[in-house]
Amino acid sequence: MDMIIWGLFFLAAGIQFTYLLFVFGRFAFFYKDKGEQNLDLNTSGVSIIIAAKNEATHLKDLIPLLMNQNYPKFEIVVVNDRSTDGSEELLATLSKEYTNLRSVTIRYTPAHLTSKKYALTLGIKVSAYDTVLLTDADCRPVSSNWIKRMSAPIRNDQMTFVLGHGSYLALPGLLNKIIQFETLMTAIYYFSFGYWKSPFMGVGRNLCYRKDFFIEKKAFKSLWHIEGGDDDLFVNRHANSKNTAVVAHPESITVSEPKTSFKEYFMQKKRHFHAGKYYQAKDKLKLGLYTLSHLVFWFAGIGIVILDASWEPIALVLGLVLARALLQYVIIGEARKKLEGKGKVIWTLFFDLMYMVNYWVLGMQGYLSKTVKWK
Repeated sequence: MDMIIWGLFFLAAGIQFTYLLFVFGRFAFFYKDKGEQNLDLNTSGVSIIIAAKNEATHLKDLIPLLMNQNYPKFEIVVVNDRSTDGSEELLATLSKEYTNLRSVTIRYTPAHLTSKKYALTLGIKVSAYDTVLLTDADCRPVSSNWIKRMSAPIRNDQMTFVLGHGSYLALPGLLNKIIQFETLMTAIYYFSFGYWKSPFMGVGRNLCYRKDFFIEKKAFKSLWHIEGGDDDLFVNRHANSKNTAVVAHPESITVSEPKTSFKEYFMQKKRHFHAGKYYQAKDKLKLGLYTLSHLVFWFAGIGIVILDASWEPIALVLGLVLARALLQYVIIGEARKKLEGKGKVIWTLFFDLMYMVNYWVLGMQGYLSKTVKWK
């Protein structure tokens, strides 16, 4: 039994260090932004698409903010999905002030379609430009160069998908710190594999792709029955090594309002994990190999300490745990500089354990669930 536990521990440790050094570390240490010279090569039009349900309060602040984007040719298309909070009247008023704002109002959603995918499809279909940039009503670009940076790989490099980072507003409290760490780790994960030319997901808070490609693939064909997944599953189905770019720059990110109660947060994560069951097998393997080895690393290490309480094995286990924690601390800090322009993430060892528990508890609930919804 001891040999089996030791074997599992070293195998899990090997996988963890491989991911940290060669997958996450490659992005953290070697990714370089293409620089300013490519941003203005082609200033073709960009359509910002926002699907919103009862978001009048957010739209009132967001629309004027987006109008200050440092880009010469763009429009904003808001899809008002059955709102009852005065969104339609607000959008009508704002449209008189801003000529590049358009809105589509949905009165009902066909029974066989999921609401957010239907809203996004309508918005993309009526958009004027081939480059569409998606975000949510509660998101805020941190820079006036957001459109310019997120759309550059499509405009200048003929890419189909551009994956961006959608962070969350920092607030006091344990829940917010868990959300910050989990969101950062998720970003590091899909940015790292995207940088390795093996993209598997993106987030709808900050995602750019071609309208023509969307229409060619018949929108969300084969995904209509799945609640959620309008972002990660669409990317998962169609992104590949030749048509996808990642943009990691502090000016390219959006910041959203985080959940403020554990109940709301659990509901959100349940929806996210529910979509994960529909990933392609190779992408489930990417996720599963890291997360399973993460679990085995901790459980096998604890098992060794309990079963063999002499100082040599305890020292070896603690040494590997601390070495991994230090490596993770450095890599997360460097990756965060690329993504957000910030550095250190404190208490990484504690939040790493929280992340593991979070993934397996909420992940299993979301994976097994049959009832999730947008709003």
